Amino acid sequence: MAPQVGANALLRVGTIPYLPTNKVCWKVLMEELLLSRIQFAANISFHILFPTITIALGWVLLFFKLRFNATKDDRWMAAYRFWVKVFALSFGLGVVSGITMSFQFGTNWPGFMETVGNVAGPLLAYEVLTAFFLEAAFLGIMLFGSRRVPNWLHTLATFLVAFGTTISAFWILVLNSWMHTPAGFEVRDGVVHATDWMAIIFNPSMPYRLVHMLLASGLTVAFLIAGVSAYRRLVGDTSKGVRLTFKTGVWLGAILIPIQIYAGDMHGLNTLEYQPQKVAAMEGNWNTSSHVPLLLFALPDEENRKNDFEIGIPSGASLILKHDPAGVVPGLNDFYAEDGTALHPPVAPVFWSFRIMVGTGVLMLLASWGTLYALRRNRGVDGLNPWLLRGLVAMTFSGWIATLAGWYTTEIGRQPWLVQGVLTTEAAVADVPATMVGATLAAYLVVYAALLIAYITVIFRLARKSSEADTRPHSGAAQVALVPAE
Repeated sequence: MAPQVGANALLRVGTIPYLPTNKVCWKVLMEELLLSRIQFAANISFHILFPTITIALGWVLLFFKLRFNATKDDRWMAAYRFWVKVFALSFGLGVVSGITMSFQFGTNWPGFMETVGNVAGPLLAYEVLTAFFLEAAFLGIMLFGSRRVPNWLHTLATFLVAFGTTISAFWILVLNSWMHTPAGFEVRDGVVHATDWMAIIFNPSMPYRLVHMLLASGLTVAFLIAGVSAYRRLVGDTSKGVRLTFKTGVWLGAILIPIQIYAGDMHGLNTLEYQPQKVAAMEGNWNTSSHVPLLLFALPDEENRKNDFEIGIPSGASLILKHDPAGVVPGLNDFYAEDGTALHPPVAPVFWSFRIMVGTGVLMLLASWGTLYALRRNRGVDGLNPWLLRGLVAMTFSGWIATLAGWYTTEIGRQPWLVQGVLTTEAAVADVPATMVGATLAAYLVVYAALLIAYITVIFRLARKSSEADTRPHSGAAQVALVPAE
């Protein structure tokens, strides 16, 4: 039996709109559950930025290496050597932040492993055994072995590291998907026991979530490469290698974004089947009905169960979710207990994070396809308008924005459950004083802000340094080399 969800539990796991408006509000706001949720959200938000880069960048590096092997064109190897530095930096921060995040399962959320550890523990162990060790074993060869080992071994190491990052993502997304659509288990004495590992691994939402995330990683790297390459052009790097990486990033983004739109639609239909309350919150739809509009803008009012200032496309949500303008879309009013307690997630955060994700995706589509059109019209990179290049620089980390917005939509949309229908968020939290959680949260935020600023600064400094090296006159260096040593 799943734990019973009372009114107090739902008040505690919700966000500010659920809280009373008197002095109790401030007391609840500062309690350990909400602070623990914010702390975990901060940790996972910082951590996810770096695997989002390394998952796809590993395969892009393999592409660069294979192109060099096939053509012997040094531009491909120059691209490899620059971007492998970005990979190493991202990999290091991803590992460190991942370790910090994993500690919180014990310090802040012991109820999670106590209840579902028989499923979560093996899945996390599989990730370490099949992926992390593989990456760690060959990362050194990939980073430092291009001139020290045979070319075939360096290429193989690049492939194995790329493969390892993808397998790592696979196991993590298996666990996350199972938390949304649990299957293949039974509950005995309040503890989850696995009964069918194939059902657990290939749970109903796993294929959609995995594809959606891998494509998100590809788009993140596409715009990172395009943005950094555009920056190198703006600071005066006219080398052929930058033109090559610029086109690689733009083409990758242009190819992946339509696929991501389709995959996102399939993922949404799967969510509608298994988590209709999440979809209702995403659409800001209060009443189950047909011809539901696609809201472009609205201010959800949970207290009065309505939206203010709605701007929408008639029948748009029904058409997208049911592929029929007359399709019936579930409403939030269907998810209330008899005593009036909300059984749906907080509406405003889910509603707006979903729109940020979609809006960023539309901007990616326009930017990538618009740049391809400009490349064709101007017959190459040299004729591009500087403002177009500046726009791509501004979108360098747009993949991060879309990924975080999608992650918030998914995870906030699961509330009040930690494991859907099995374990509530409240039941899993540790009894840690709110002051201690608040102090560590503040420390995390300060450190993460500093690391994030340093990471972005280093990437653009590497780009500028590489550009200066590529554009430096070589004749002087050659003359110096001819001077006899004293």
